Amino acid sequence: MHDGYSIPTKSDESRALVERVKAATRLSARLSGHCMDEPDAIRAAFEELTGKSVGEGFTLIPPFYADHGFNITVGRSVFIGPGCAFTGHAPIDIADEVMIAHGVNLIAAGHPVEPDKRRDLITAAPIAVETNVWIGAGASVLAGVRIGAGSVVGAGAVVTRDVPAATLVAGVPAALIRRI
Repeated sequence: MHDGYSIPTKSDESRALVERVKAATRLSARLSGHCMDEPDAIRAAFEELTGKSVGEGFTLIPPFYADHGFNITVGRSVFIGPGCAFTGHAPIDIADEVMIAHGVNLIAAGHPVEPDKRRDLITAAPIAVETNVWIGAGASVLAGVRIGAGSVVGAGAVVTRDVPAATLVAGVPAALIRRI
């Protein structure tokens, strides 16, 4: 996947990021206030959060949380189950016909591992979910990961590296189980 980048925490860029987080969490709360039987309102709230249209056949079951929003792109016939969180300011690109089960986390940002740098930098790297992927309940996909077309991520998996197309991965950290 793509290389990541860092933002110093006491910079103009990080202050602008904090303002976006404030707006996105407010919009996420509004979106999460809708019921599943309000698909038009959910779509409108998600489009306001992301600043772009979603593909036809989009389904999202609230609640949903995002701390940025403008970084998220969603294709057509995408399903997002309840309790998902898409965090970080790097791009999160979700292709057509993707199914994301409940409680999935797409985490496009973090902090350095080194203790003396953790509070000084925000790290980020894009996440890409290719066509016809299924991400199982409670899985977490970390920054910098690409999930190849037609793949399945098992429930509860923690995906720390790219997933080849047409494969099943599961576990912590996620490992190849078999080809599909």
